[in-house]
Amino acid sequence: MADPIPQTGSTRPYLIRAIYEWAVDNGLTPHVLVDAEISGVQVPSAYVQEGRIALNIHPRAVEGLQLGLDSILFSARFSGRSFEVEVPISAVLAIYARENGRGFFFQKEPDGDGTGPGDGGDSSSASPSPSSGSRPTGRKGVSLKRVK
Repeated sequence: MADPIPQTGSTRPYLIRAIYEWAVDNGLTPHVLVDAEISGVQVPSAYVQEGRIALNIHPRAVEGLQLGLDSILFSARFSGRSFEVEVPISAVLAIYARENGRGFFFQKEPDGDGTGPGDGGDSSSASPSPSSGSRPTGRKGVSLKRVK
């Protein structure tokens, strides 16, 4: 009999780390776009717009960055005040370079946690450099173009 296919974890945290390292190695500024309405997200609510927040995770912008398998943790200053940020991996909608918008844009999982068996890479979309009108900017009116 054939061996059963093993259940594997989400590829999302590994893709996040890969794009983060690529951005920093190339002198770019990595940002994560977060669904601030997912349970467990701890971000300053004053900066959330339309249920989302774009966070600069460049080493010069944060302290104690941990890109874990289950969450992203760091401390950052918002308007001069220190804030401990916690973002479950399932809440990450995208990781991209601010300068050119290139990165990885995740589709929301049907079960909402992004860790189900369908998250073996099929649930994510690699993004070529989007047009400037659809590039995430971290400013008001953040919009993403889903590329298939």
